[in-house]
Amino acid sequence: MTQGMVVAPQPEPVEVGAEILRSGGNAVDAAVATALAQTVVDPFMCGIAGFGSMHLYLPSVGQHLCLDFHARAPGAVTDTMWQDLLEQEAEDGFGFILKGRVNEVGYQAIATPETLRALDTALTRFGTRSLAELLQPAIALASDGYMIRPHMHRFWTQEEPAGRVQHIEYLRASPATARTYLNADGSLKTPGMTITNPDMARTLTRIAENGADDFYNGEIAGKIASDMAANGWLISSADLAGCGPEETQPLWTEYRGLRVSSCPPPGGGIMVLQMLNILENFDLAAMGHNSPDYIRTVAEAMKISTVDKDRSVGDPRFVDVPVAHLLDKAYAAECAARIKAGEGTHVPRVGRDTESKDTTHLCVIDGAGDCVSLTHSLGMPSGVTTDGLGFIYNGCMGVFDPRPGQVGSLAPGKARFTSMAPTIVFEGDRPRFIVGAPGGTYIAMGVLQAILNHVDFGMDAQQAVSAPRFSATSDIIEIVNRIPRGVEADLNGRGYRTRRYPINFHFAGVHAIRLKDGRVDGGADPGRDGMAMAV
Repeated sequence: MTQGMVVAPQPEPVEVGAEILRSGGNAVDAAVATALAQTVVDPFMCGIAGFGSMHLYLPSVGQHLCLDFHARAPGAVTDTMWQDLLEQEAEDGFGFILKGRVNEVGYQAIATPETLRALDTALTRFGTRSLAELLQPAIALASDGYMIRPHMHRFWTQEEPAGRVQHIEYLRASPATARTYLNADGSLKTPGMTITNPDMARTLTRIAENGADDFYNGEIAGKIASDMAANGWLISSADLAGCGPEETQPLWTEYRGLRVSSCPPPGGGIMVLQMLNILENFDLAAMGHNSPDYIRTVAEAMKISTVDKDRSVGDPRFVDVPVAHLLDKAYAAECAARIKAGEGTHVPRVGRDTESKDTTHLCVIDGAGDCVSLTHSLGMPSGVTTDGLGFIYNGCMGVFDPRPGQVGSLAPGKARFTSMAPTIVFEGDRPRFIVGAPGGTYIAMGVLQAILNHVDFGMDAQQAVSAPRFSATSDIIEIVNRIPRGVEADLNGRGYRTRRYPINFHFAGVHAIRLKDGRVDGGADPGRDGMAMAV
């Protein structure tokens, strides 16, 4: 009998999930309840109108699969609809600036809302509790209120570089959003204040009474479609009715005698596995954790994987992804040989690698050893709330390339690449390390480093997610301020450009559970506001 545990970036949902386990619910019950609570208390990071990827290892029923629920472009889009709105490529090469910022904030930023359908599907197939029961804690949080946490306020006030929309604009995007999240005079609420959302409480109550189908085919669906049409956007009743997760098989590799599984494209699991394959060719422990040699080696693996992803990884329905090649051990050895020879990889930027850090994650294990690693998101919040419904829609249209003929161009029903990488490391047939993260393009890099910290350096879950991180998704190695300046100077002396950031949360918000000798320990990224709770 394994000890149960829930880990997530927000304390209230962790408590909700732990109580479900304590009362006899299974890992899927707890994950769904936790996720629903997250949609209330972290409404700019995730929502019932969001998207995500759920990695389920359920030995109690003999199942191991991924439920991928990626937001898709409406069926009526065309690849030329935004080409005349292009003003410039973002200053940092991440995305495009369109006239009126229509792809970033407002109705045109919204792609199909997938999260609620996916959570309901997982619960129906593998849970033991009803959706109505698991919605009750979320309804109570929306009705009674929840406290503004430091990370939430930090997101609201964050200065966005490269000419993109400032985060405060998400709070002002529609009257219903502003009414909930701003003071009456339009000023920001502050940490410690309470937010209530009676409209969302009523919406969730209706879903509890009528089922998730009301959101996609019923009265709520009608309100959504009417609001979209009234505000000039293309999401239709047919788009809503077509929402639903896709069951996929996890991708696999081996790393230092352990088996590692993660989600397939258009998720980012393939990047994590490819980087592990490359790094298996090095004695990382002998280099020393976060030494100049270590950072240089791992950063080059990150850059190689980023270039390969930019060239060939996307929605498999639209892109022929060379999965076998990217995960081939011989190809990994070739990449490692280039790194050993001192070759540096250049990461070209064409402006299509944009992804917001506006995401959340949870890890759950129950007493039967069933595991869930779930990453879900709004991508970038559109800021739009339909009057009377209470939830914010995703902003996933912001990542599409307005130029026709590109890998990331608009197409009906197309999903974008996401770095989401809910991952499970196995020792034989037993889970050993469950990990995932929010954090946009930094997700795969954060998950990778947590695995390396655990496997190569023997860290427990909290140590693995707390250790100083770095990232290389461009020609710049970005480092957290806790990496010594002497290490940075050494890297600079080797010709590497570096950029220093004050806190780890810039490099994703990694959360993990470790299993050892029949016991579990959890790690919640200290850069976020969450916790790990054992049951």
